[in-house]
Amino acid sequence: MRIKYSSVAAFLALALAGCSTKRETVLRYVDPNIGTAHSRWFFYTPAAVPYGMAKLAPSTNGSYGNPSGWEAVGYDTRQNSIEGFVHFHEWQVGGVSYMPTTGAIVTKPGDLERKTPGYRSSFDRKNQVAEPGYYKVLLDDYKITAELTATKRVGFQRYSFPKNEQSHIILDIGNKQGESDIVTDAGIKMLDDTHFEGFVSTYPKYVKIYDPEGKVKMYFYGELSKKPASVTAFTAEQIFDKKNNAEGKGAGLVLNYQTTDNETIEVKTGLSYTSNDNAKANFLAEAKDLSFDNAKEQAQRTWQEQLGKITVEDNDIQNKTKFYTGLFHALLGRGIASDVNGDYPKHGGQTGRLPSQVNNTLKAEFINSDAIWGGFWNITQLWSLSYPEWYGSFVNTELQLYKDKGWFGDGIANSEYVSGVGTNFVGLAVAGAYNAGIRNYDVNMAYEAVKANELNYKNRAVGSGKLDTKAFVEHGYVPFFDQAGRDFVTDSTGSNFAGSHTLEYSYSAFAAAQMAKAMGKTDDYNKLIKLSNGWRYIFNPQNKLMQPKRANGSFIQKFDPYQPWRGFQEGNAVQYTFYVPQNPAGLIEAIGKDNFNKRLDSIFTVSEKLGFGGGKTIDAFAGINSIYNHGNQPNLHISWMFNFSGKPWLTQKWTRAIGQEFYGTEPIHGYGYGQDEDQGQLGSWYVINALGLFDVKGFTDLRPIIELGSPLFAKASITLGNGKKLIIETQNNSKENVYIQSATFNGKALDNCWLYRDELMKGGELKFMMSSQPNTSWGTKVPPPSAQ
Repeated sequence: MRIKYSSVAAFLALALAGCSTKRETVLRYVDPNIGTAHSRWFFYTPAAVPYGMAKLAPSTNGSYGNPSGWEAVGYDTRQNSIEGFVHFHEWQVGGVSYMPTTGAIVTKPGDLERKTPGYRSSFDRKNQVAEPGYYKVLLDDYKITAELTATKRVGFQRYSFPKNEQSHIILDIGNKQGESDIVTDAGIKMLDDTHFEGFVSTYPKYVKIYDPEGKVKMYFYGELSKKPASVTAFTAEQIFDKKNNAEGKGAGLVLNYQTTDNETIEVKTGLSYTSNDNAKANFLAEAKDLSFDNAKEQAQRTWQEQLGKITVEDNDIQNKTKFYTGLFHALLGRGIASDVNGDYPKHGGQTGRLPSQVNNTLKAEFINSDAIWGGFWNITQLWSLSYPEWYGSFVNTELQLYKDKGWFGDGIANSEYVSGVGTNFVGLAVAGAYNAGIRNYDVNMAYEAVKANELNYKNRAVGSGKLDTKAFVEHGYVPFFDQAGRDFVTDSTGSNFAGSHTLEYSYSAFAAAQMAKAMGKTDDYNKLIKLSNGWRYIFNPQNKLMQPKRANGSFIQKFDPYQPWRGFQEGNAVQYTFYVPQNPAGLIEAIGKDNFNKRLDSIFTVSEKLGFGGGKTIDAFAGINSIYNHGNQPNLHISWMFNFSGKPWLTQKWTRAIGQEFYGTEPIHGYGYGQDEDQGQLGSWYVINALGLFDVKGFTDLRPIIELGSPLFAKASITLGNGKKLIIETQNNSKENVYIQSATFNGKALDNCWLYRDELMKGGELKFMMSSQPNTSWGTKVPPPSAQ
């Protein structure tokens, strides 16, 4: 179902704000409800701006259950009651929930099944509106309409109450929310009749594992549009009448009102990860005189501008909905952690100040981020295309972390390491940014950090991952050891995940080698390029599969190529055998070209029957033992590898099919059924795939390339990151006509299935003639470069 504007007034407000007709249509194709079954904590946060700190959303299960980290997704389409509206939604970060109610004061939300009494309310999705930058719902139990919107660092909530002598706004700030795990401390107090401030300190699961001395703190400063008649304080254990402050676990305040029919009360809340003073400063800078309606208009105008950097023209509404919803999630997934004055959260609750900007045209923010594991096949390519400021912010954030802590961190929450996978691809992503020309940072320090990430291991922090770097550097591969009751074990001698680590480190060594070569570091280049061939050690020429080896050089026994987790993280040998993006030609030669093409083609033929994942099983790891699993990162590139093996029409066929079958427009079937949508990565993949632009190597080549697939739309107009325009136009395109017959770029015949990225970024017109039958001679003469 398409999301429509909540009112004619909202639509007219955007028109009056000066949006073009073309851009007015863009928000219509974003449906935040897609894929809201077992998604992620960030996923359903419509009341936000791109990469905002304030990500407001209703929560159906934010404080209810958290059995394995991120499974408390916040909002799930299968659940029908709301426990509150939460402000912070990042990887391992969550907190500050408000809830309007009527009747007797209740200070606990109650359980999801409503067996235990609480203040949560049922709701009907017919009475719900979700759009980029705005959310609205009717709470059935109280007949209260709640609305949400946001600026970068300020959350806005507006409640329309019925006539009632006992109306309340519950500020529940001392309880676990989503991925934040336990609250170690909290406090909230009224500053005067209409202002309050507070903090929440948490100890998330992955901080506990990867950065045990760390903590995640959240601060807030709020303003009420109406003075409460009285204030009630509470903690986890007790309720205090007529008290204006509360401290400790479960802390919160109840603001008590007498309301007239349809009376509105607004709450504006400035947020910060560093201090209450900065929360107030953020509030004053962004929201002091801003009304709810103006904030909503501003937020939606921002979404129009950012989504509108890529406009597509086509008659297929479903494809446009998938496209813009994917782009929405890509621009929503990470969030700024720095304040308006440049302060940012440092390790252990300290505060740092960002340095002066190297390039003010790409102003860098400090951001919170899930792991970039697999992000080079989706989000970094999208950033490089049209959103370089966010690639620059990612790199600058990681370099600041390197300066502060001595190591990169793959996933970070307020400078704390929260990798979750125990590996680290930051060096590769930094090298990709450098090679793509994004350099708003100290490039010499960046190279130093990239090199250290690949080669250094002494006193390596657990949270920086790659604890088996010593073993990889000494052996040329990571030796395997059995789990023997131990899961996720990696040390200086090897790993449970030796196979996937060997392949990952080989790839990232290649990326670092290219950066070394670009900067004239010949000795480093020679060492790193040798390590990039580590995959050859574990390639078994007998079965043509990647098979982990022990330290003595022998392949592991009782080897089942379909078995996940034994030697391969979140995947199996069949999936990971194609994990040689840095040298596709070498892998194709090792397997044999005919065998390679037959095997890869048959993998997609079989996996199509399961929707290119785990079928209709609703679970993040549903496809983990399949032969292809688009719901996770390790093999998102392999449908593009036919471009290297002389059959680019198979890349055109299967990439189009994956976009059609794996991605849906339903709340249940969104990003597959069982998904692991790491902060917009799967959405990003759909966007670049639909444009027909991709790089298997993730821009790690010395001179990066762009491979061509099957463009989905009749026309796409792209504002490139350098300000130039790229038009991608197709003729005779349709659901059946997925094959390229011929192509031109700026009027010249394009006979290859690839071109250099720097040529593409000059802009112009890329045109394709499509057909229902493959042209088996187009794009086959000169394969994409795969030099070592």
